[in-house]
Amino acid sequence: MSLIELNQTCLEIWGYPMSYLELFGTLTGLLTVWLAAKAHVLTWPTGLVNNLAFFLLFYQVQLYSDMFLQVYFFVVSLYGWWNWRGNATQPSKNITVLKTQTRVFLVVITLISVVAVGYGMSFIHIYLPAFFPQPASYPYADAFTAVLSIVATLTMAKKKIECWILWILVDVVSIGLYAIKDIRLISLEYAIFLGICLMGLWQWTKLYTHENRTGAGEVYAHPQGTP
Repeated sequence: MSLIELNQTCLEIWGYPMSYLELFGTLTGLLTVWLAAKAHVLTWPTGLVNNLAFFLLFYQVQLYSDMFLQVYFFVVSLYGWWNWRGNATQPSKNITVLKTQTRVFLVVITLISVVAVGYGMSFIHIYLPAFFPQPASYPYADAFTAVLSIVATLTMAKKKIECWILWILVDVVSIGLYAIKDIRLISLEYAIFLGICLMGLWQWTKLYTHENRTGAGEVYAHPQGTP
């Protein structure tokens, strides 16, 4: 039996059989988001491991948009790791906010992308039956979380405060979606993510306010440490 299969149970909690894959994905995911809220550079390599686990998990529950999203996350995590690089003598880039026109552009492109991705995933089992024998589950809700996650990751790599608002939206929808798909530990994980993201929004806003009030970008914590 393979440890990457959801039907391979490692323990049972209140009658819910938990697989090794779900447990591993949950733990690495929690660590990744906690490190991100702390603006710690290790959020990116930890995220790479989490991406692999979730790629395998989402394929098995037919959430194909989320599955493909992990490939994107893997690439962006490499970029984020590079962008946040630094050492004790090189302060990290400051936290900033998006311009109004950029916000409008992102809203429009996000809505268009959600519809396009959701529509495409609705027929993926027809176009590629050899790889996807089962139809996608909740393709538009899945597309919503996937597309918003892409935008949130990009804005996080650029250290934009708005990334946390996007992550909060992703978490709210994901909690319900994963509960319906009966991957309860992942649903619980996203409920925890929601709390961490609220903390991240507060933490980054505090840092942004402090930087702009003092006019000294160097006060922002180095990526190796905790703010």
